[in-house]
Amino acid sequence: MLSSDSRRVVMPPILVFDIETVPDTDGLRTLYRTGDSATPQQLAEIAFLQRRQTTGSDFLQLHLQRVVAISCVLRERDQFRVWSLGDIADSEAELIQRFFDAMDKYAPQLVSWNGGGFDLPVLHYRGLINHVAAPRCWDMGEDQREFRYNSYLSRYHRRHLDLMDVLAMYQPRAHAPLDDLARLCGFPGKPGMDGSQVWDAYQAGHITDIRNYCETDAVNIYLVYLRFQQMRGALSASQYTEECALVRESLRQNDASHWREYLGAWPHR
Repeated sequence: MLSSDSRRVVMPPILVFDIETVPDTDGLRTLYRTGDSATPQQLAEIAFLQRRQTTGSDFLQLHLQRVVAISCVLRERDQFRVWSLGDIADSEAELIQRFFDAMDKYAPQLVSWNGGGFDLPVLHYRGLINHVAAPRCWDMGEDQREFRYNSYLSRYHRRHLDLMDVLAMYQPRAHAPLDDLARLCGFPGKPGMDGSQVWDAYQAGHITDIRNYCETDAVNIYLVYLRFQQMRGALSASQYTEECALVRESLRQNDASHWREYLGAWPHR
């Protein structure tokens, strides 16, 4: 894409990702040794209660988070694409394998929001449980020499950019919520569902709604990433404006209701 100042925006393939999870009730059944005597909802409530007693929060440990959606933004050459991996009938193993296959194919610049603290560790644990192969992710120079100095695994390398962590200067007490920061930057943020509603939506069978919500978060992350790139001097003001215009135009071409809602909440500034 040529910018208005006649310079080409030169970027490696950028893969923004976000995941949504629910309690791994099959795993909880194994750990609790309940057999078939408890329903998935009962197992989840037991796990929530135990976590509240231990930590004061319902938030389950990462290895007990089953992945039900992975959404991505791929920015490559002159194209912008946002989608959810697989389809609603795919297993957790298939979704995770598709994600790591994309890493193997593109060797992209990964971008996330709290991906180092949540998304990638969850994908690692759940990939391990599900026999997933992820050689590119785990390469620290054994296969590609340059990965020794810039891998996906090191917190301070940039092959995976956890925007939340970087903007907070790696200080957990300085972390900001994505929805807040996106809306403060003039982006739509979360126009409908939020993470606290995913388990209820999953139990009601609303997997498509979860995938749609995950996609909007992936776009929010990408837009905040563009603002970050402008701030650090990697994009000029005109290049930033053109990148945002590309996102708008790409989303306009998709008639799905969640994108109409998203665009309606994104004012021109």
